[in-house]
Amino acid sequence: MNTDTPAVHFGKVAVLLGGRSAEREVSLKSGSMVLAALLKLGIDAHPFDPRQRALDELIRERFDRVFIALHGRYGEDGTLQGALELAGIPYTGSGVLASALAMDKWRTKLLWRASGVSTPACELLHEGMDFAGVAERLGLPVMVKPATEGSSIGMSKVRGIPELAAAFSLAARYDPAVIAEQFIEGTELTAAVLGKKALPLIRLETSRDFYDYEAKYLANDTRYIVPCGLPPDAEHSIQQEALRAFEVLGCRGWGRVDVMLDRAGRPYFLEVNTSPGMTDHSLVPMAARHAGLSYEQLCVQILELAQMTGTPAANERAP
Repeated sequence: MNTDTPAVHFGKVAVLLGGRSAEREVSLKSGSMVLAALLKLGIDAHPFDPRQRALDELIRERFDRVFIALHGRYGEDGTLQGALELAGIPYTGSGVLASALAMDKWRTKLLWRASGVSTPACELLHEGMDFAGVAERLGLPVMVKPATEGSSIGMSKVRGIPELAAAFSLAARYDPAVIAEQFIEGTELTAAVLGKKALPLIRLETSRDFYDYEAKYLANDTRYIVPCGLPPDAEHSIQQEALRAFEVLGCRGWGRVDVMLDRAGRPYFLEVNTSPGMTDHSLVPMAARHAGLSYEQLCVQILELAQMTGTPAANERAP
C-alpha cells in the first residue's frame, strides 16, 4: 500500500455516530454503514459515539479527521463542529455557522427570502396565537414543524383549523420554536450536493400523507425515481438553484437540499440537510450511485472534503 492510498492519506478516522438527538437510531445505522465502507477500503476508521464517550478522547486518541454521521442536535447543528474547530480536527460537512443555520428552518427561510431563493411562506407559531389567522394567511393545508428537528420528527400536515393547536403541541414537544409552512401541492424532489456539484435529482413518491419518518426509514412502498423524469434543462436549472440555496447558507462539503415543485413546475426550496442519512434507504447514496459512484467511493469523496472553517478542503491542502 503506497502513500497515495486512502488508508495512509486519511490517517486515523473517527466515524461519529449515535449521539443524543431524537435521530439517534438512524444515525447508528448511517454510521455503521459508513464505518463498514471505510474499513472495506483499508482506512483506519473507528466508531465513536459522543453519547458514550467524551469528545476530548478524539484528541487523546490522536484522530486525524472525523466523518460526522450524526443527525439532528449535538451533531448537525454547529455545536459539535465548534468543538472540533477548537480541537483542530478536520471534519466532514458544513462549518459552525452554516450547520446552525441549516438546522434552523425558520432562519434558513429568512436568509433564503433575503437572497431571492424561492421557499414556501411560513410563520413562527406560539402558544395562544390566533391559529385561524395563520390558516387564513398561509392557506390550508399547512405543514407544522419543529424548527430544529430532522427526519420529519414532530411534523404534521394540517387540513383544518381545529387541528392546528394539536399539531403545534406535538411539534413543541421537540422544539420551543415551531413553524407553520405553506403546503406546496406537487412533486417532491431532493438534490444531493457533493463538493461543488449537484447529483441527479430524485423524485419521491409515497402512499402516506407526506414523506414522513416511516416513509423515509421504514416503509417498503416508498418510490425513489431517478432519473426524476424532468426534461434535462429543467433538472439542470433546479440543480443550479439547489447549489445556490446550499451556498447562500454557507454550506460546504456535502448535503441534501429538499425541493417541492408546484403544479406549474415552479420549485420551492424547503430545507438543507448538512449531515444526511447514509442508510440503505437514504437518498444521497442513491443519487451518487446513479451518478456512477459506489457507496464506498461516495464515503471517500466526502472524507476527502473534510476541513475546518477557514481552511481549504483536505484534498486541496499541501501534504
